[in-house]
Amino acid sequence: MLKIRKGDKVVVLTGRDKGKEGEVLRVLADANRVVVQGVNMIKRHTRQRPGEPGGVVEKEGTIHMSNVAHKDPKSGKPTRIGFKVLADGKKVRVARASGEVLDG
Repeated sequence: MLKIRKGDKVVVLTGRDKGKEGEVLRVLADANRVVVQGVNMIKRHTRQRPGEPGGVVEKEGTIHMSNVAHKDPKSGKPTRIGFKVLADGKKVRVARASGEVLDG
C-alpha cells in the first residue's frame, strides 16, 4: 500500500524545486515516481496535430517518491505518514506529526 496517492498535497524535500508545494497529479507505482503540479517543469517540442498547436510545451516531469513528503494538514510542514486501524476496522493514513487522519 502506497503512502502517497493522487490528490495529496506534498512538499518537495530535495533537488532544484526544494521547498515547492503542490498536488500529486499522477502516481507511477511501478517506478516509485510521482507527478506534482508545478514541480520539475520540462520543455517538450511537439509536432502540430489536428486540433493541437505545435511548438514548445512546458509540462510537469516525474519526481521520485523519496524526494517528496506529505504536507501536514495542521502546520503545513512536511510530515511522515503512518497507518492506523479505526474502531470500525477501516485502515487509514495518519500524519505522524499532528495525528490528523488524511483519508476521509
